[in-house]
Amino acid sequence: MNPDAVNSQLSAPVAAHRLARPNSAVRRAVATAVLGQILEWYDFFLYGTAAALVFGKLFFPVGNDPLIGTIAAFGGFTVGFIARPIGGVLCGHLGDRYGRKNVMMLTMLTMGTATVLMGALPTYHRIGILAPVLLVLLRILQGLAAGGEWSGSILMIHESAPAGRRGALAAWSPSGAAFGFVLSTAAFMLAQQLSHDDFLSWGWRVPFLGSAALVVLGLWMRRSVSESAAFAEIKASRKESRMPVIDVLRQCPREVLTVFGLRFGEGGASYIFFAFSLAYGQFAGIKTSWILGGLTLSMFLMIPVSLLVGHLTDKVGRRPMYLLGALAMVLIAWPFFLLLGSGEYWQVITALLLANSLTLGILEGAQPAFISELLPVHLRYSGLGIGREISSVLGGGLSPMIATGLLAYYRSAVPVAIYLGVLGLITVIATCCARETWPKALRDEARRQAARQQAARRQAE
Repeated sequence: MNPDAVNSQLSAPVAAHRLARPNSAVRRAVATAVLGQILEWYDFFLYGTAAALVFGKLFFPVGNDPLIGTIAAFGGFTVGFIARPIGGVLCGHLGDRYGRKNVMMLTMLTMGTATVLMGALPTYHRIGILAPVLLVLLRILQGLAAGGEWSGSILMIHESAPAGRRGALAAWSPSGAAFGFVLSTAAFMLAQQLSHDDFLSWGWRVPFLGSAALVVLGLWMRRSVSESAAFAEIKASRKESRMPVIDVLRQCPREVLTVFGLRFGEGGASYIFFAFSLAYGQFAGIKTSWILGGLTLSMFLMIPVSLLVGHLTDKVGRRPMYLLGALAMVLIAWPFFLLLGSGEYWQVITALLLANSLTLGILEGAQPAFISELLPVHLRYSGLGIGREISSVLGGGLSPMIATGLLAYYRSAVPVAIYLGVLGLITVIATCCARETWPKALRDEARRQAARQQAARRQAE
């Protein structure tokens, strides 16, 4: 199926059904996906924070330089990302064959189990090499779950939303992920109020063990959501693919490659901003509480920026807004490390606000609808699972380890700033090569159909 034909749905019966979908069902899909994202990514981000703060000491005590242990801990971080495309392929296949809802229940259960077990693991000093081995195995489970979670969440929203509001509503999904990060960072900030010895002994475990209650809540909520409208229509018409992973590579190779390019630089930058900034702060002698506080604030403020940008993509198109975020990534690469390394509190906060709230806020707000619409419905979950999650390995998964390695070798942030700028340039190029998925003609038609529907409702009342 041609993706362009799928994305010109406004004249098709699918679009009419979606425009007429009850608002309560759309709200339920958004709420369930967002809350699931909050809980899922709270668990996933816990490892990144712990890798920068404690895992190097407790599970990877290598050599005398603390940066070496941190690099090893980020190696476990990377292993989780290597598992993500495997999870993306598996979840994509299942999601395109059997539905989005069941897969999202599975990802939640897998992620929650792995996270709770991390909090119960003995350290290297108690069981030796078995400790990091078990930690990495649990990280692999987290990666498998994360590989299917993001795509499933945005598709549940995007495929249930009215055509003219897909950008605005789909942007709620990464906002949930951002809030999950805020919760995970806040949990570690509270744990660090303990004495240093208590924090290293047992305090770091509390955020991991506490996620059990959150996961139970998430599973209960996801049971109540309906299957996405678009997939339900594909299933009813018996147009689903029997081998979606193979079919999407055969029918839509350019679109999958475009998804990869759009995600690669953004994913790499995001984990430099999230995880590496903690390691760099420790290297530069900046108070960890400043970095954690700045990350929490900046990620919280990313939420309204993402929601605004999602709304704007419905008005002006997806590609212009994504290009704006890509250019911002290039422009802040050097100022980010200049401000972060200043040692001045407000400059540190400003660096994190520019990076997370502004740059990532723009990219995360525009990305869900943009990359979803590149692919046809019956192959969409698989295409996102392949393109987005492979780029997560090569971009997001490797970036903290590469950045820490550059810092350890050069003892300077300059090479890391250059690396960040290159990631931004890759994103700019990929955006320029991508097609606009929500052009003016479709935006105008969506507005006219929405107006006609509203007038029909008034007349019926």
